[in-house]
Amino acid sequence: MSQFNQRRECRGAALQYLYAWSVNQPGDVAGDLQLFFAHLEEHPRDYYAFAEELIHGAIAHLPEIDAHIKGLAHNWEFERIAKIDLGILRLAMFEMLYRKDIPPVVSINEAIDLSKLYSTADSKRFINGVLDRMKDKLGRDARRSSSE
Repeated sequence: MSQFNQRRECRGAALQYLYAWSVNQPGDVAGDLQLFFAHLEEHPRDYYAFAEELIHGAIAHLPEIDAHIKGLAHNWEFERIAKIDLGILRLAMFEMLYRKDIPPVVSINEAIDLSKLYSTADSKRFINGVLDRMKDKLGRDARRSSSE
């Protein structure tokens, strides 16, 4: 399996976890992740290392990420954003802000693909709009990683 496909699967797993986490936050994230990955029987736990990085990163930087979402979701109350869309935005924002090895357009495209799989048709436009505004604020080439 290619790294691209593995990362796509990991993003999907990370989204599923962040969605569940946003609905019912566990007291012990590490233990909760152990149970979560045990139920993903398609691959061994180490296959999901990228998913775990995304999950921990998004949770660790949640206040800053949410502040960006609030500022960029024009004419939309934060509390009214669907939990699944919020999870998609949080994942993509984490990548765009903290994973300089991933070009921002890749994070945006992956977020849009996740919205097609897990959310509604209208969500795609909303997510794209918020992330596109974030891309414009980053001050770096959106098509390149910082390591290029």
